[in-house]
Amino acid sequence: MAAAAAATTTQMDNTRSLSSISSTSSLLFTRTNEFYKIQNRVKFKSPRALSIRATSSDSVVTLLDYGAGNVRSVRNAIRHLGFGIKDVQTPEDILNANRLIFPGVGAFAAAMDVLNKTGMAEALCAYIEKDHPFLGICLGLQLLFQSSEENGPVNGLGLIPGVVGRFDSSNGFRVPQIGWNALQITKDSEILDDVGDHHVYFVHSYRAMPSNDNKEWVSSTCNYGDNFIASVRRGNVHAVQFHPEKSGDVGLSVLRRFLHPKTNIPKKPTEGKALKLAKRVIACLDVRANDKGDLVVTKGDQYDVREHTKENEVRNLGKPVELARQYYKEGADEISFLNITGFRDFPLGDLPMLQVLRLTSENVFVPLTVGGGIRDFTDANGRHYSSLEVASEYFRSGADKISIGSDAVYAAEDYLKTGVKTGKSSLEQISRVYGNQAVVVSIDPRRVYITHPNDVEFKAVRVTDLGPNGEEYAWYQCTVNGGREGRPIGAYELAKAVEDLGAGEILLNCIDCDGQGKGFDMDLIKLISDAVSIPVIASSGAGAVEHFSDVFRKTNASAALAAGIFHRKEVPIQSVKEHLYKEGIEVRI
Repeated sequence: MAAAAAATTTQMDNTRSLSSISSTSSLLFTRTNEFYKIQNRVKFKSPRALSIRATSSDSVVTLLDYGAGNVRSVRNAIRHLGFGIKDVQTPEDILNANRLIFPGVGAFAAAMDVLNKTGMAEALCAYIEKDHPFLGICLGLQLLFQSSEENGPVNGLGLIPGVVGRFDSSNGFRVPQIGWNALQITKDSEILDDVGDHHVYFVHSYRAMPSNDNKEWVSSTCNYGDNFIASVRRGNVHAVQFHPEKSGDVGLSVLRRFLHPKTNIPKKPTEGKALKLAKRVIACLDVRANDKGDLVVTKGDQYDVREHTKENEVRNLGKPVELARQYYKEGADEISFLNITGFRDFPLGDLPMLQVLRLTSENVFVPLTVGGGIRDFTDANGRHYSSLEVASEYFRSGADKISIGSDAVYAAEDYLKTGVKTGKSSLEQISRVYGNQAVVVSIDPRRVYITHPNDVEFKAVRVTDLGPNGEEYAWYQCTVNGGREGRPIGAYELAKAVEDLGAGEILLNCIDCDGQGKGFDMDLIKLISDAVSIPVIASSGAGAVEHFSDVFRKTNASAALAAGIFHRKEVPIQSVKEHLYKEGIEVRI
């Protein structure tokens, strides 16, 4: 297969894995024993020679990457801006850095444990106290504070007064915060000069709060239930809670101003309209191999992806990497890839979807989600891989979130039967290692009409559109294997269960509405978005810009996803955004 060959020949372009760092820093990032097993089993060629492209020290950034989550995007953003990368291998590398970026991902306690064991904590404090250029991202900001309540209390680096606490979900705000929010800039920070009234991308469950003790540090705040610290600055030391590498052109400007502090970069005029957390518009690309073996973007009609012609070919709507770049330029808030082929004959390092992610993440600086095939499997060589190993390689290849489907259904069924969290399901393992904000559960239900809500043991609702025999109620039966097999569990019950098991977000499809272009299933989306405290993405059925405003006005959906109408250019992404803005719905412009 052409895609397989491409994946093999570009193996050297992999992100640096833990196998490429020295024995001193091989301790970097261990959240659980499972992560060690992954690093020991999945070996990759080291591209260290490719990490530093510039000979001048002024053109090199030192990067503290401790192996957790998607740091590839930070690397790509740095290279996109013309800088080479030197990876931290010893504490001395921190002390000798001209400029240091710390893109923290994962749990506070695990990160501090790593930093303390490797001597990195002491080196970081010394580096920052000397006012050397530093940029912390996300957890890289939180670790600067005195302590965190996450699995704690746990002591931090203690450079900034304050305690990092969890968002309060009791006031109706969904936790984690996932999406594009506005900043309130409180003092000149230099690196935020181009942000103005634009949105930036956040994904986190914990935050630090401003106080009299830390006010000299705070350069901006953000409101999500409360005003929390969005960025800090003192001298040459900066840190941001949001992800600049995932905040589009605005985020790249933050990195550019940190990397070029002495360059007279003219301040761009403020053109944004950001006021609060925006509703997200997500472009979805269903990716599979066609009958010739080429990877294509397709789209189903109630999950049927083949043309109704004599040839019965797989519907081909374009190439995945090219379409992803196009949608990024058009203003998509996220890109979601769904691998609907399986690729079970490939060794893990050569999965074609990994190559799609690697190439996409080089030029697409918004969040990337990948789903399909996140489960245990054995390849053609007899090598067994756990779902955690599969997810880990997706993250290293550029994914910010992974989406789990059938495996989550089975895990939820077991959990509801026993009431016990075994910790063995893919959902539990991945969320434990990478955090629940990195795990999306995709639910694929279909309506089952009934006469009375008490006719079934599952949660039923009164439906807007009556059934074929005039039924006024329906329950939503969950399916697996691409909608081909129904399971004895409802969408409501599944959503509640997977939230308990560690999901950070729900992608809510509807087989009945898929490809119909008549609008989202409002009854289903309202049922689920009212039932859980994590974000819900509405999917299936969008056919007009009005369908997006309807779902945001009538339900508590945090985002809306579409595929076919974007691929066929029936409704441009920008038209959706403009319509939502005119309707008074907060969006990223």
